[in-house]
Amino acid sequence: MGTTSELRALLVDAAQTAIAAVRPTACIERSIRLDGERLHLRTETIDLATVDRVLVVGMGKASAAMAACLEDVLGDRIAGGLVVTADGYATSTRHTEIREAAHPVPDSRGAAAATELVEIVQQAGKDDLVLVLVSGGGSALLTRPARGIPAEDLAVANDLLLRAGLPIGEMNAVRKHLSSVKGGRLAMLAHPARMVSLILSDVPGDRLDTIASGPTSPDPTTFADAHEFATRGGIWDRLPASVRDTIERGRRGEIEETPKPGDVRFIGVSNIVVGNGRIAAEAARAFALDRGYRSVVLTTTLQGEARVVGTILASIGREALSHGDPIPPPALIVAAGETTVTVAGSGRGGRNQEVALSAAAAIDGLQGIAIAAVGTDGRDGPTDAAGGIVDGGSAARLRAAGVQIDRALAENASYDALAASGDLLSTGPTLTNVADLLLVGCHDGPAARGRDGFPTGAETRDGAGPYTVL
Repeated sequence: MGTTSELRALLVDAAQTAIAAVRPTACIERSIRLDGERLHLRTETIDLATVDRVLVVGMGKASAAMAACLEDVLGDRIAGGLVVTADGYATSTRHTEIREAAHPVPDSRGAAAATELVEIVQQAGKDDLVLVLVSGGGSALLTRPARGIPAEDLAVANDLLLRAGLPIGEMNAVRKHLSSVKGGRLAMLAHPARMVSLILSDVPGDRLDTIASGPTSPDPTTFADAHEFATRGGIWDRLPASVRDTIERGRRGEIEETPKPGDVRFIGVSNIVVGNGRIAAEAARAFALDRGYRSVVLTTTLQGEARVVGTILASIGREALSHGDPIPPPALIVAAGETTVTVAGSGRGGRNQEVALSAAAAIDGLQGIAIAAVGTDGRDGPTDAAGGIVDGGSAARLRAAGVQIDRALAENASYDALAASGDLLSTGPTLTNVADLLLVGCHDGPAARGRDGFPTGAETRDGAGPYTVL
């Protein structure tokens, strides 16, 4: 537990363990069991002898892998189906068609796949069972614009929303009101068929109406909310005219609202969360405890601007090193959630990379500390990295590479900055997607002092990456 390289390795291994705990295979095995003709789910049991057909549809980065796992359970009982996932996340299936599409900005492939998926759902009869596989990324991948909005205008609106720095709930409230399938409308298209959604949650608090924009969940938000959030994000006047017109018509009551809580058409619909950030965080904590580190899950609902969260994580690490709170070293402090980025520059990066880069500045010169921010899906923003892992020597390595941290953050250029210091963390597509994982590690090396006089641990200058989790 004495060197920074060992501490960084602990964070990488903890992240690997957390991701494994929320892979679709693990989540499906924990949540679904077939006993003869009885399908046991986490919250209910369905007698398949009373079901005419089992249809499978899905959307999100984990949906293809979830479909493959579901086929292992149900086999030939699946009559057919289709899921749409992100490029690089497809898997082999026997009964379910797989479509890939762009993420995070939707493209024509997502629109075509959504049309196919809707056709399958609309053909479901009252004695059919529709299993819906939902995971993060579904908002962009299930793309079927509301009437009057061209697909290219919806793509522009999504890009503006992604850059606005809005919390995920507010961003998805706007998306729901620009779609014919989100915000519970997919469930309405299948009515009166029995529908069960199996959900991998990437949303803090597991809000069903927010995960993948809630295609099978009642929607408490309104067109008025969509207008308020787009205005608050500073993008209302830049939205395409067709998008603004749709929201305005909805506010005037000229377009039907999304289905609300209490709608009787949801009586035959169940939404079951089979994996989330809490499971990942607890797996990381258990891993650290098994390795002789103290560990605590600080929160699984972390939100906020990424660069601010980075400094907060650094402060928590400082407190652990200085005063032993919330736990004394050797320690792994775990959090999960989803930060936001207000994009003002033209650089490459993602929210987890911004967390890491900001943290690097806040722990400059400190010894005995490392911080990792990891996207459990393996793709942080529009980059090929999952996030970043930094220590007290990262800022010095950045300076040596000619990188000014403040400027890199202002330009949203965290990817190139962390690449220069060897602090990118890469996993490749993990085939799952829950909340981001934030890890603060502290070790109990010999007492020392950092650049600003804080008491710290052992020497840190041996910790450069790059690091890969597989």
